[in-house]
Amino acid sequence: MQRLLAPSSKLAHTTRCIANPTLLCPNPCDIFINHRGIDTKKSISGLLYDHFTSLRLNTFLDSKSLKPGDKIFVEIDAAIKTCEVGIAVFSPRYCDSYFCLHELTLLMENKKRVIPIFWDVKPSELCVKDDGTRPASEIRRFQLALKEARYTVGLTFDTSTGDWSKLLAMASDAVMKNLLEVEEKKLMSINPTYKHII
Repeated sequence: MQRLLAPSSKLAHTTRCIANPTLLCPNPCDIFINHRGIDTKKSISGLLYDHFTSLRLNTFLDSKSLKPGDKIFVEIDAAIKTCEVGIAVFSPRYCDSYFCLHELTLLMENKKRVIPIFWDVKPSELCVKDDGTRPASEIRRFQLALKEARYTVGLTFDTSTGDWSKLLAMASDAVMKNLLEVEEKKLMSINPTYKHII
């Protein structure tokens, strides 16, 4: 783990939260999990949510974070805008969901770091289907976001042969590295003389 020159920063706080799970982390949303619920809610998406929540990181997963009375788009859009890192779990029926594509597009348009997990699907198999019910401009936005995600280094997993614990460890490592990089970048933009000590 890195020692930091700015111990009062959010980065230092995040590091302390990871090292000491009894601390509370106040960020509204550290990690946003974008997924097709019917495919992965009870498997990898749920496991990731439970894992990061146990580390006291504020993680958004719609089925666990929304409560009766919440306005779906208001809550989801707010979580995406405040999150530090997104995880996009691409599954075979992912692109059939308007909600999945909407969330992915917001993550990409808000320049969030997104870690793709290709779950029983190859990146080349992902495509936006135009059923004629959405405006062409929205379809184009979805296509651009999906293209950007396909060309982002991610993790692949085959549920019939894959090692679940290895996937969870790799996803966790990727998210933690990205969280730290995002926070360091913020600190450097505030204080150009900031640097970390390894």
